Amino acid sequence: MDVIRGKVRQREHLMYEEMLEVAKWMFQDDTPKGEIASFLTDLSLKGETAHEVAALATVMRSFALDVPAKSDIYMDNCGTGGDGLNTFNISTASAFVLAGAGVKMAKHGNRKISSASGSSDVLEALGIHTNISIEQTIELLEKEGIAFLYAPNVHPKLKRIGEVRRALGKPTIFNLVGPLTNPVSLSTQFTGINRPNFVMEYASVLQMLGRERAMVVSGPQGLDEASLAGQNTFVFVDKGDLIPFALTAEDAGLNYAPLEAIRGGNAEENARIMRTLLAGKESAYFDTVLLNVGIGLFCYGSAQTVKEGVDMAKDSILSGRALQKLEAVVAFSEQIKEVEVGQ
Repeated sequence: MDVIRGKVRQREHLMYEEMLEVAKWMFQDDTPKGEIASFLTDLSLKGETAHEVAALATVMRSFALDVPAKSDIYMDNCGTGGDGLNTFNISTASAFVLAGAGVKMAKHGNRKISSASGSSDVLEALGIHTNISIEQTIELLEKEGIAFLYAPNVHPKLKRIGEVRRALGKPTIFNLVGPLTNPVSLSTQFTGINRPNFVMEYASVLQMLGRERAMVVSGPQGLDEASLAGQNTFVFVDKGDLIPFALTAEDAGLNYAPLEAIRGGNAEENARIMRTLLAGKESAYFDTVLLNVGIGLFCYGSAQTVKEGVDMAKDSILSGRALQKLEAVVAFSEQIKEVEVGQ
């Protein structure tokens, strides 16, 4: 292990098998947290590779709890986070719109680690209970076509790693790996990363992990979502092909807006933003969700073009179906709380 860690300190990339070994070492209960922090810092300074990300994702997913959802075409739109741009929770809002458009959403997420409000933080502000059992998660997924998998619930081995990440307070390889470790079997995925120069490599990781169709995006200024604020960098995974392309808001029939127009705040502020846009109030927040959902619908195969997907996304919101999905998940959550209080 010292040899492998020494290679990283010397800014040498690891082979897939070497990263498998060091990943297992990080998840051992007796591995000192300070040594894990040092390794993660060295790895970040070196710059992670596709093989290192794929190896860590493979090990982390092997430790995840089993979520035996019935066979279907599930999608996740969890991003890496870590962009430091303090936008609202775009992918969480988009998940409800995607579900309203008929996509089966198994959304992976966590609390804030390097952001003001993580996915789980805003869900709780909306009144959604994130600490639910695997059985309840499957029931919600099958009943409403959308469920949220809170990372610590399905990755019990992450507890110590989470403590290390919070102490570091900055993005690590675990930001990159998080979206790749959904315990629900995914054939389709749309994810954003905060590194425009790593989009092709990340797409190759998704391909290595068996995604048949997937989309990776890095927005302007390294936003880990598609943005209205300029050119977005993409790679589309279509089975054996990796197809790079660029897209602006105007290409999808939407208007430019600066990143400042979609700033978020704490969980409560972001929950208000989300409810307002799902109620149909048009704004830069609304259009940002339309763009991301349009891309997601194209990736899922529901739309033939991103522009068609944007139109379908708008219909999901203005018809009330997206908001209905939110209310259904809130109601399900309240039922769980009532049962727990009564026990």
